[in-house]
Amino acid sequence: MRHLKKTKKFHRKTDQRKALLRSLAANLILKEKIKTTLPKAKETKKITEKLITIAKKQNLSALRKLKQALPEKAANKLYYEIAPLYKNRAGGYTRIIKTSQRKIKDASSLAILELVK
Repeated sequence: MRHLKKTKKFHRKTDQRKALLRSLAANLILKEKIKTTLPKAKETKKITEKLITIAKKQNLSALRKLKQALPEKAANKLYYEIAPLYKNRAGGYTRIIKTSQRKIKDASSLAILELVK
C-alpha cells in the first residue's frame, strides 16, 4: 500500500528519479517554459514551487540550499533574477497548461509547464 507516499515513481529507481526531476526543474528555471508529460509536470511543479519559496528569503543559506539542489547556473538565475520578481507573491509561481497533443510513442498526454510572470 502507498500510505503517505506523495511522489510518483515513474518506473525509475530513486537516484534516476531525483536526477530526472532535478533536470526538469533546472530546465524550467533556465528556459522559463518546458513541454513534458502531465505527471512529470505535476511533480516538477511541486519541486520548483518549494525552491522558489526558499530563494525568496534572499540570504546566504537559501543560496547554498539552491546550489545543492540545482546546477549552479540554474541556482544563480533563480536566486538573482527570478525570486525577486515573486517577492510579493504568496505562492502559485508555476502554471500547468494541458495540451491536446499526445506523445507518438505511448500516447501519454503532454503539458506545458511555465513560470507565472
